[in-house]
Amino acid sequence: MRLIQCLNDDRLTVARVVSDTEVQVVEGDEGVYGLARRAIAEGTSLTAVVEAALTETRLDYAQLVEERRLLPPMTHPDPAHCLVTGTGLTHLGSADTRSAMHATDKIDESELTDSMRMFRMGVEAGKPKAGEVGPQPEWFYKGDGDCVVAPETEIPSPTFAQDAGEEPELAGLYVIGGDGTPWRVGYAIGNEFSDHVTERFNYLWLAHSKLRACSFGPELFVGELPANLEGTSRIVRDGRTLWEKPFLTGEANMAHSLANLEHHHFKYRNFRRPGDVHVHFFGTATLSFADKIVVEPGDRYEIDLPALGRPLRNPLGSESDFGYSAATAL
Repeated sequence: MRLIQCLNDDRLTVARVVSDTEVQVVEGDEGVYGLARRAIAEGTSLTAVVEAALTETRLDYAQLVEERRLLPPMTHPDPAHCLVTGTGLTHLGSADTRSAMHATDKIDESELTDSMRMFRMGVEAGKPKAGEVGPQPEWFYKGDGDCVVAPETEIPSPTFAQDAGEEPELAGLYVIGGDGTPWRVGYAIGNEFSDHVTERFNYLWLAHSKLRACSFGPELFVGELPANLEGTSRIVRDGRTLWEKPFLTGEANMAHSLANLEHHHFKYRNFRRPGDVHVHFFGTATLSFADKIVVEPGDRYEIDLPALGRPLRNPLGSESDFGYSAATAL
């Protein structure tokens, strides 16, 4: 099952994707978030709740896209209660990356960078047996729900940014139950969007490079995720493809299992606050930045992962700073 959220009659509306051209409205309050909480309370599946709430109303999918009425496929009524985070160094990457990994087997540990050491830990033990825990991955914070922009709308880049690079990723969407249990609602295509120039200058600036906007969707994939996911990431400028590259994701192409990544995120009590929404990016191995592409305002990011539905598209925008460099005393 694939779901979207959109504006219909200026109201937050959930709809089930019927085809590339049509969606079917689902009755409910508070969007997918409300439906998920109902499923948790009733001890049933989200699919069952959605099927029981389907209406006869159909909407034109293309019109929703054209009129920019799509919304992220899950939101919290209060953006401050949506936590956006991610993990890095999780994907095996290309054959060259794997070869380079094996080539370091006989290198003294002291000669490895922290990044390579963490990557090796994931490759060696990131998919533990049931009941066991693997090594923890790189982890980063992006912001709360206010950093999320809807599909088809601009991703803003601040004036102080040195890069506006896409990161095509798989994102997990979660709701925390009343007893603190994390419930995975589903998955979506994500553009994690980072400042790679800042990160490359000094890896200790990774945290700064991640404090940017992001987007995910437009569809929420509900159900068992295929282990192998193949997609395409591209940059479009003035209607022409400037850059394009295939990418792989899903557990078959990752050093870590999704369960291991989820464990190391939700093991912290403050990430299990009842009622909160979590959007967690699972990492990537494909970047236009690696091919020396410099994205400009007006260029459009397109991330196509067919198994998860319609491509995620966002043009690059810009935002001004607040014009000050320090807080004002009261």
